[in-house]
Amino acid sequence: MTTKRALPRAGAKRATIGYAIACLVLLAGLVLALCVGRYPVSGRDLLDLLAAQFGGGAGGSPAAQAVILSVRGPRVLAGALVGAALAVAGTAFQGLFRNPLVSPDILGASSGAALGAVLGIYFSFNVFGIELLAFAGGLAAVVAVYLLGSAIRARDPVLVLVLAGIVIGSLLGAGVGLVKYLADPYNQLPAMTFWLLGSLAAVNPADLAPLFGPVAAGTIGLLLLRHRMNVMSLGEEEAIALGVPTRLLRVAIIAAATLVTSASVAVAGIIGWIGLVVPHLARALVGPDFARAVPAAALVGGGLLLFIDTLARTAAPIEIPLGILTAAIGTPIFIWLLADVQRSWS
Repeated sequence: MTTKRALPRAGAKRATIGYAIACLVLLAGLVLALCVGRYPVSGRDLLDLLAAQFGGGAGGSPAAQAVILSVRGPRVLAGALVGAALAVAGTAFQGLFRNPLVSPDILGASSGAALGAVLGIYFSFNVFGIELLAFAGGLAAVVAVYLLGSAIRARDPVLVLVLAGIVIGSLLGAGVGLVKYLADPYNQLPAMTFWLLGSLAAVNPADLAPLFGPVAAGTIGLLLLRHRMNVMSLGEEEAIALGVPTRLLRVAIIAAATLVTSASVAVAGIIGWIGLVVPHLARALVGPDFARAVPAAALVGGGLLLFIDTLARTAAPIEIPLGILTAAIGTPIFIWLLADVQRSWS
């Protein structure tokens, strides 16, 4: 009995320490992103501004208020939401497909959003129109993948979904290439290329509500399904034997994860590696239980993307696209994690 009681206590202690580390990562990312930039903001000004927002204090210098509230604030909030969304979606897809190498674009959401965005740029839509087309393209791509996978009857429906995602993603990638080939090389093509590499430079306060709604809805949906997600990670036959409606649950998980992925890609463009690497870090911190891994992934993903975005806008005279930095940073981290994948996954 002593051993049985010690195991849950050990797991709870590990989760507590893991959550503390994840919260510190997010907090450090927020402070760094708000204070560091072309116009440095002191910690005192930041504290004064936060105190003023909650009903006390002078609010810091006018310059600091303008920089934080109008320029960096919306970008920082969007960065935290996008990082959390990609990490949560990656955690859900890795559990659903029982594969630690799966990322949020496995079912073509990123490719569909990319095609929608480049079409919006090609037809000279405004920013809202481009984001709307990207969001709709991501959702439409996953719907097409699921319909194709459902039309093909197979003993392993998960494998069929993955293969359908590869096929549809390749087709959509060809569509993106065609639109880029037809685009104006002086005006439209640079905008398409920059968007496809990922950036938060164009984020404004109006983007926060359309981003927060889908990210919050999808994340809450995944949290409500957390216990059944644990069962799904055991495998199709085991889940059916335990009375889980696997088909309906698979649709719900895919819908929630696609919702957050499409919303983040519509605002920030294609940002890789966050959804692949962060779920491993979250499981290493709090364990494989999805009830713990999903919130931890959201915290770490938001903080990590804020660190990378701060580096992107301060490391060079011109802003470096996020997709380049996430690949450069994520690759060595993932190589290091490969040695620990089996232990963290089990």
